[in-house]
Amino acid sequence: MKSSKHALQFFISGKILLAMLALLVSSVSTTHAAFAQDPFTGNPVAKIARELSPAVVNIDVEATVTRSVHPFANDPFFRQFFGEEFRNFSRTVPMKGRGSGFIVSKDGHIITNNHVIDGADKITVTFSDGRTFEAKVLGKDPTFDLAVIKIEGNGLPVLELGDSDKTEVGEWVVAIGNPFGLEHTVTVGVVSAKNRSIHAGNVNFDGFLQTDAAINPGNSGGPLLNLKGEVVGINTAIVPFAQGIGFAVPVNMAKQVMNDLIEFGRVKRGWLGVYIQPLTKEFAEAYGVTEENGAVVSDVLRDSPAEKAGLQRGDVILEVDGNSVKNHQEFVMKIRQKLAGDKVTLSIVRQKKNTKVDVTLGEMPGNERQAASRDGGSKVLKTLGMEVAPMTDDVQKQNNLRKDEGVLVTSVEDGSMAQRAGIRENDVLLEVNGVRLSGLSDLDKVDVKSNSVVLLVMRDSRTFFVSIRSRQ
Repeated sequence: MKSSKHALQFFISGKILLAMLALLVSSVSTTHAAFAQDPFTGNPVAKIARELSPAVVNIDVEATVTRSVHPFANDPFFRQFFGEEFRNFSRTVPMKGRGSGFIVSKDGHIITNNHVIDGADKITVTFSDGRTFEAKVLGKDPTFDLAVIKIEGNGLPVLELGDSDKTEVGEWVVAIGNPFGLEHTVTVGVVSAKNRSIHAGNVNFDGFLQTDAAINPGNSGGPLLNLKGEVVGINTAIVPFAQGIGFAVPVNMAKQVMNDLIEFGRVKRGWLGVYIQPLTKEFAEAYGVTEENGAVVSDVLRDSPAEKAGLQRGDVILEVDGNSVKNHQEFVMKIRQKLAGDKVTLSIVRQKKNTKVDVTLGEMPGNERQAASRDGGSKVLKTLGMEVAPMTDDVQKQNNLRKDEGVLVTSVEDGSMAQRAGIRENDVLLEVNGVRLSGLSDLDKVDVKSNSVVLLVMRDSRTFFVSIRSRQ
């Protein structure tokens, strides 16, 4: 009787065990099926590559450049003795380049990087099916390194623009582009970081998305997509010799400037008119600022929106439109995202008191002249490889200048004609081709029909003339 009872218990336990195993198998099977059907834990990349690649294009550019063929072309000794004859040691050669882009309208508007098409004489767009189109530039923005080009077409495939502000660190992303001429290459990674600041070489930008999705030369201008197939970034820059470090312009910035590029050919960039520096502990202690984060106004430009709104040197900016400012770089990024005419409210500390200042942003000086069809003086200076801005009070005092004298050289491009002629950052231009400069607007008066540009430069309170051949 006892053995029969044990046998019954064993039988019941066996049935329970079999039932549990069946339930477990069923659960595993159900979980596996759900895993395969869930695009966010499965593999949606193949679908993205298949369905969205037709809207990604390869961009081939051709340009004509002048190159020196003499080994001592940049030697000051040779330039001194050969002078203008030295230009005979150069020749015009064709240059080609490649990049990527993506279509954002069915009638052929394409977003890419400014550096992909800048200076191009001919732009050819190639689709994944082999079709080619000639493209024209509608507008470009060096500040965000963005450009819009246009091809003629109807019913073209387009990519949907997402919301890069909602993109999270660690989120999966897909890059499609033309690296090293290898057409329509797909790579996968994650968003490694947000709001990266890169200031090196020709890249000067705050607010990048960082990703480890492989980005190489030729990927520039291509889309960075989330797993929903939405564009969250425009692939732009890489760190040479690094692995898994690439950068993309957040698509929300592209949204802000795209319409201006299409309509006006340029971005009506918002301009505040201040110079900014970091808020240090020493400054905060000396000026009675209790907050740890912010940006210090080091100078205010004359006749700028900042001056008209009452901002002063020494003000500490804590917030922009109620959003806190972590540092001076983030403040610059917040203002650069605004357009001319936008109204912003700045929360500041002045003389240990908190207050608010309302500012209506103006348009960045020089935007109109850069987009003008005529060859204005500012365009000639840009061709020579330099950028200029209004004078600051500090530079005026250092050089004993009046308030209506000169414009300030803010940057000189490496290897440019301006650099070879000896122009430096923070030089003051007093005259261009005999036209006295009291501000940026006077550059429109410069006669640029001649092939030569003569600058009257002031440096360390001393003046001297610099002659540059603007065309070969």
